[in-house]
Amino acid sequence: QVRLVESGGGLVQAGDSLRLSCAASGRTFSDSKMAWFRQPPGKEREFVAAIAWTSTPSYADPVKGRFTISRDNAKNMVYLQMNSLKSEDTAVYYCAASTGWATRAVRDYEYWGQGTQVTVSS
Repeated sequence: QVRLVESGGGLVQAGDSLRLSCAASGRTFSDSKMAWFRQPPGKEREFVAAIAWTSTPSYADPVKGRFTISRDNAKNMVYLQMNSLKSEDTAVYYCAASTGWATRAVRDYEYWGQGTQVTVSS
């Protein structure tokens, strides 16, 4: 059974940092595209960052320069380092995996975690 489990969310103040982790199990994802999405309150799920199996990252404009995605294929882990957090970063953050070609669309990812809440107070 394939599972993605996020951890590391919490309540922080604006300007603080958080590091989210995603533990994958059930299969190896070393050749998969891994991504982070988020869903702010009352809004649709949106792309945050992705990292290809080559470790090439891509970022949504609102987080570029503040967030860093990384992966450890040996441990089947993906991380999202979030710095200079803003109130608008408040959302449930989801880890996702795609075994095929993936853009920034939710529909391109087959596997999803349950999400972890990040709340940034201003």
